[in-house]
Amino acid sequence: MPQHWIRFSHPDGRGFGLLEGDAIVVHEGDMFAAPRPTGRRLTLAAVEVLTPTEPTKMIALWNNFRALGEKLGLALPPEPLYFQKASNSFLPTGGIIRRPANYTGRVVFEGELGIVIGKTCKEVPEAEIAPYIFGYTCVNDVTAVDILNKDPSFPQWSRAKSFDTFGVFGPVVASGLDPDALHIRTVLDGVERQNYPVADMIFPPRRLVSLLSMNMTLSPGDVICCGTSLGAGSMKGPRNEIEVAIDGVGRLRNTYVDTAGVDTAGAA
Repeated sequence: MPQHWIRFSHPDGRGFGLLEGDAIVVHEGDMFAAPRPTGRRLTLAAVEVLTPTEPTKMIALWNNFRALGEKLGLALPPEPLYFQKASNSFLPTGGIIRRPANYTGRVVFEGELGIVIGKTCKEVPEAEIAPYIFGYTCVNDVTAVDILNKDPSFPQWSRAKSFDTFGVFGPVVASGLDPDALHIRTVLDGVERQNYPVADMIFPPRRLVSLLSMNMTLSPGDVICCGTSLGAGSMKGPRNEIEVAIDGVGRLRNTYVDTAGVDTAGAA
């Protein structure tokens, strides 16, 4: 059975634990290295849910699903194509995704599977990679898509992907499951917009982590966004409810606010 790890804020401070239904079994120590139960339980309603890890970096893939690549006329990449999202963009479930004040173009949702690293990973062969993967989470890789190719001399991946609130992930990290049979669903205002399988990935999770570890050291808590597939689209506002759901992992629910001055009371 998968375990679902969650981080939270409470009047007594920040903590983490295992989510069991609507209760959190509070743990102490290091989530990634033999955490210990404290004997305390908290209700989910009594806490503020945080991002499930505090990554040193969030790496995100482009052109990693065959179906989308075929639709766009893209060749299969010989190696992972990726960018990074800045830490200021990180947002937990329940948080409000906001349009940047200086941007008037399309804001796009991209539901994705996120891989969470569990221990320092550098130059690890694929056959040995499993112990370095702590688990999996839901990701919404929000994008100011009209910025990407605004300047013909310089594709602006980092800028388009790293506005405040654009790196949405959570609510938990699910450990102890096989990602290869998972499906990612994205629902916008109650309408399913994406439903696609991990099995369509060009670089599946274990191979992807191994290849990235050849380029850079991956640290505990780092998140690798596996890329998206068919159905990604615009959040047009003035308010949208967006959900990324992966059975066995969880449901990442957020509100997108498009217009300055919209009343956001209760949006979380």
